[in-house]
Amino acid sequence: MKSKGKTADSECTSSTTVLTDGIPVKRRLGFLSGVSVIVGTIIGSGIFVSPKGVLQNTGSVAVCLLTWCGCGLISLMGALVYAELGLMIPKSGSDVGYLMAAFGKFPAFMYTWAQLLIFPGGQVIKSLTVAEYISKAVFDECGPNEATKKIMAAFVLLSAGITNCISVRLVARTQILFTTLKLAGLTIIIVGGIISLAKGQFGSLTTGFDGTIDNPTTIVSAVYSGLWAFDGWAQLNFVVEELKKPKRNLPLCIISSVLLVLVVYLLVNVSYFAVLSKDEYLSSWAVAGTWAEYVLPGAVVLVPITVACSVYGSLNSSGFAVGRIIFATAREGIFPECLCYLNINSNIPLPSTILIVALSFIMILPSNISLLLNLLGFLTWFFYGFGMVANIVLRFKMKDTKRPLKVPIVIPILVLICCVYLVVAPFLEPVKDEFWYAVTYLAVGVVLYFPFAFFKLSVPGMDKVNTLVQNLMNSAPPQQIRT
Repeated sequence: MKSKGKTADSECTSSTTVLTDGIPVKRRLGFLSGVSVIVGTIIGSGIFVSPKGVLQNTGSVAVCLLTWCGCGLISLMGALVYAELGLMIPKSGSDVGYLMAAFGKFPAFMYTWAQLLIFPGGQVIKSLTVAEYISKAVFDECGPNEATKKIMAAFVLLSAGITNCISVRLVARTQILFTTLKLAGLTIIIVGGIISLAKGQFGSLTTGFDGTIDNPTTIVSAVYSGLWAFDGWAQLNFVVEELKKPKRNLPLCIISSVLLVLVVYLLVNVSYFAVLSKDEYLSSWAVAGTWAEYVLPGAVVLVPITVACSVYGSLNSSGFAVGRIIFATAREGIFPECLCYLNINSNIPLPSTILIVALSFIMILPSNISLLLNLLGFLTWFFYGFGMVANIVLRFKMKDTKRPLKVPIVIPILVLICCVYLVVAPFLEPVKDEFWYAVTYLAVGVVLYFPFAFFKLSVPGMDKVNTLVQNLMNSAPPQQIRT
């Protein structure tokens, strides 16, 4: 049955949009919450702990700072493309809706299949990082063993999962709190750097272009490190149906967030370089910690605490967003139906949110962070590339659709070129095992798609599972958006 009336939630939909009966997705995220989701996801541990990857692969301070600017520009261009897609196809789930509109169900299924590995893997990395830095703040130099750290990481995952299952308002407030804490920590570093510069202390800034590495492959590695630090710019697209005034807030949140992060990253690096030599910068276990030993020696313990808070905020935001991807895919009928159910009271996609927490718990047992980083980076940029192609295709396939925002076509093309290189480059050298793991994982997705999503083969007992999920989680199917 289709409802004849329109709701306030249809602000961003076209005149042909029809909403079917079901639980509507409520808009409860404002501008500040939207910025907190993006900034809170982008800023994790990297800028505090390991920005040295960029300096190590560029060789000079000047090129390092230019690389940070370039990575911010690439991220901003990608974010603008996704802002256009999010306003043209205002559905939660981000790439799920874009790939469906551009290419059909198969790429959308494969995208979500990849997220079942990407997001739990990312959550594991973040939870282990939180556990690592809590250990540095609480224990002596020896610290707890790896098993204890994994138990601590499991509690971190559990706490974030509970937060994401209770209410959107709680998630938003938690995100604002942790985003404020991490920005406060970064502000202290920036102010400390300004004071050092005012005293005439320029550290390694005076070295300029000295030591610049001119190997293109090495420079690209630096760019890859920088882009990883900016990842998360598409986060708000995952929850666009829950954003108030999306025509205004989606592009405003995205542009404001990426520019804010770019300025903060540059100022923090300038502060590091104003105090530390290049050797100190590159040899530090945590650049912010070494910086604090010189500028705030009595407050060094605050660095691991700030890092833990920063990464926890990123973990919380990612957990909030990823459930909406699985929810959106299931709503389209290409993932199990029960994964699109919304809790009747909180309006949260509880089954899909719990699924991500469960997968994260499983992946935390055999976790290998370096392997996960390479594997997840490959898959992430593989599908960012598909998003850019979808933007180009939809300019012709949906040319009459009203676009509140339209970026020049050269922007998705440039970002696509970056994506192609980042995906192809690992196979131009001796290939690491994790890249073959990624290809194998995608192949398994192809095998599962055709019987269960394309031919719609039913799994015996699935109706009973759907009923059980509804009863246990007090949930029901959502309103369907048809355009």
